[in-house]
Amino acid sequence: MFLSIDLLRSGASRAVASLFLGAGLLLVSGCATPEPPQVKLEQANILPLAINPDFTFRKKTQFLNDPATYLQATTPSEAVDFERRYYMWPATTQLDKDALRGNYLNFFWWNHGQPADVTVRLEYRQANLGPFVMAREKTYSAVKGSRKTQFTIIGDDYLENGPVTNWRCLLIVDGKIVGLTQSYLWK
Repeated sequence: MFLSIDLLRSGASRAVASLFLGAGLLLVSGCATPEPPQVKLEQANILPLAINPDFTFRKKTQFLNDPATYLQATTPSEAVDFERRYYMWPATTQLDKDALRGNYLNFFWWNHGQPADVTVRLEYRQANLGPFVMAREKTYSAVKGSRKTQFTIIGDDYLENGPVTNWRCLLIVDGKIVGLTQSYLWK
């Protein structure tokens, strides 16, 4: 009698454990949503400005990954060397390395309000194009909370048109600009 109750309990505890494991895996896989692809726009249309305090940029970083521009310091910084290796991974041939050369721009932003469909647009100018404005977009659906968006201008875009000279990043909801940040040189 006691043996069958112990077997029943161990079977029940295995079922509960597998249920929690399954639920945990489902939650973790839900957090790992893939980054949407960046879409290169032919022309950046002008949108109305309707700044909303619920949508804010909290941090921005940019990195120029071009060995031709690296300064040779007498005491190299391990952090800077790590970042250079990070952006060059997994390139092994010179062709692979050329495909990863260019500008990497990271924008950290959040939505404090209700979930909304948000388009993040990067408008930028490159050295060889003069005043011509290029644009790229990424679209997210039902966003609430903190997000990171990375734009890359690398490979042929960088090698032919040069480095990014100035930029601005927009958060767009329902065809209106609800948040923006820009580089110092943007006009």
